[in-house]
Amino acid sequence: MTVLPDDGLSLAAEFPDATHEQWQRLVEGVLRKSGKEVSGEAAEDALSTTLEDGLRTRPLYTPRDSAPDPGLPGFPPYVRGGRPQGSTAGGWDIRQRHAAAPDGAVLADLENGVTSLWLLVGRGGIPVSGLAHALDGVYLDLAPVVLDAGRDTEAAAAELLRLYDEKGVAPEAARGNLGADPLGYEARTGESLDFAPVAALARRTAEEFPGLRALTVDALPYHEAGGSAAQELGASLATGVAYLRELTESGLGVEQALGQLEFRYAATADQFLTIAKLRAARRLWARVAEVSGAAGAGAQVQHAVTSPVMMSRRDPWVNMLRTTIATLAAGVGGADSVTVLPFDHAIGLPDAFARRIARNTSTILVEESHLARVIDPAGGSWYVERLTDELAHAGWEFFRTIERDGGQAAVLRSGRLRTDLAATWAQRSKKLAKRREPITGVSEFPLLAEKPVEREPAPETPSGGLPRVRRDEAYEELRARSDAHLAATGARPRVYLATLGSAAEYTGRATFASNLFQAGGIEPVTGGSFAESGAGEAVLCSSDDRYAEQAESAAESLKAAGARHVFLAGRGGYAGVDSYVFAGCDAVAVLSETLDRMGVS
Repeated sequence: MTVLPDDGLSLAAEFPDATHEQWQRLVEGVLRKSGKEVSGEAAEDALSTTLEDGLRTRPLYTPRDSAPDPGLPGFPPYVRGGRPQGSTAGGWDIRQRHAAAPDGAVLADLENGVTSLWLLVGRGGIPVSGLAHALDGVYLDLAPVVLDAGRDTEAAAAELLRLYDEKGVAPEAARGNLGADPLGYEARTGESLDFAPVAALARRTAEEFPGLRALTVDALPYHEAGGSAAQELGASLATGVAYLRELTESGLGVEQALGQLEFRYAATADQFLTIAKLRAARRLWARVAEVSGAAGAGAQVQHAVTSPVMMSRRDPWVNMLRTTIATLAAGVGGADSVTVLPFDHAIGLPDAFARRIARNTSTILVEESHLARVIDPAGGSWYVERLTDELAHAGWEFFRTIERDGGQAAVLRSGRLRTDLAATWAQRSKKLAKRREPITGVSEFPLLAEKPVEREPAPETPSGGLPRVRRDEAYEELRARSDAHLAATGARPRVYLATLGSAAEYTGRATFASNLFQAGGIEPVTGGSFAESGAGEAVLCSSDDRYAEQAESAAESLKAAGARHVFLAGRGGYAGVDSYVFAGCDAVAVLSETLDRMGVS
């Protein structure tokens, strides 16, 4: 029998404690081998990653990276969750979105794992008159309904409340949200709405329907306009504060007003940022409730939606992976409800298969991965706690600038918020163009031969306000030009990959060049001669040593064979080479100029 020592089995007892400085010296040695001569904090900085909002992620976090005590679930500041039990009882609420309601779709969702419904009603969605048909057969005392009706909110809410009465649903059994969000609607459309009907709805729900909320603070318009995580947080806080002011002025108490709000945030494939954002959002709203005199009522109710911005139209199957990570982050981050957008969301109306995969994503994470068993499982991570704290400060500062400029309505109408979001998106667009932020299946590892996924067109979404951006938009435009060329001529524009030397010398850069040009819809051709390739331009691919020996002569030969433009995969200065492509070059500019030269309009 094994006998343990008196102090138990202390596996680290025989090893001396390492210091942060010792680790930095090891990092210095590694960087030195790659040609970087840095030391101390500079060595650590060299491995750090710059995020939006002035945040910076370091490669290592230790106990010295302190953050405020996040408290416990169910207690202010609610960083670890608004409910003491978290989602341990049965997982988070699985909320499916419907912009249309084909026969059987809603019931199929509810019978197969969905626990609440998010219905787009009115313009661009289900007609108010069709709400009864969409909810036919639904047990409204069991399935919460969340409306998103824009300017038709008053009519849609009246119809839903009528259905509750018609189906004999007791007022205390009704669950969900009537979805009034006048500032969110203004952000989408540029049209302002009167708040008086919203205040009347809130008073009625507060008095008659204890499980029903009247308002949604939707942060998706700011996320979809290119905003950062801190801007999304700041805009949502400013919106929530504006609603609190209106509701209390209309006669509701502060606690009643707080109880009428639900917040909607985007969940992205950047899992740690999403986790930190949801935790920071609860902390910030708790602070608003505290200064409003109702700290105990400041538990923010959160609805997380997988980001529409990250969804790609090319190779949409990859969206399943993106939404899985985003859903994991939303669940770990403590969202009360999670909507997984179907993988074909960016293409049109989702089919039954796409809706099934969307709802099963949450089901697998809850039932098979057991993510909901532990409350705030990321809590205590030095990285997550520090990122939560830094993001909370950045979001609060953005909120303060909005308040200084007159509040959410004022910055929407003056154009200040649009300018801020556009500036953030412009910076991010540069990273996307240079593939510093890669899009798998689009800017990296595209598949030109993929069969397009076709769907029925989705209803037209409200417009006229803030723009809606997508990560893939620049590359989508390039691919559309290539598709039009293919349809008109029967062939895609081509580029010839002129490989020099052995496979070991050229494979890396040939693969790089192939991926780069396919991202713009340009077909790479290998093998055979340039004249046989059918291409008008060529790319030299090999090692630096081989370039020194052969690049200039190879470029001359290609020009003699008819190449109108010669690229070189790498850097340098060689006679006969017209331009260079390399990691970090502006891929969108290179590809657009190439298509221009090829006459692809």
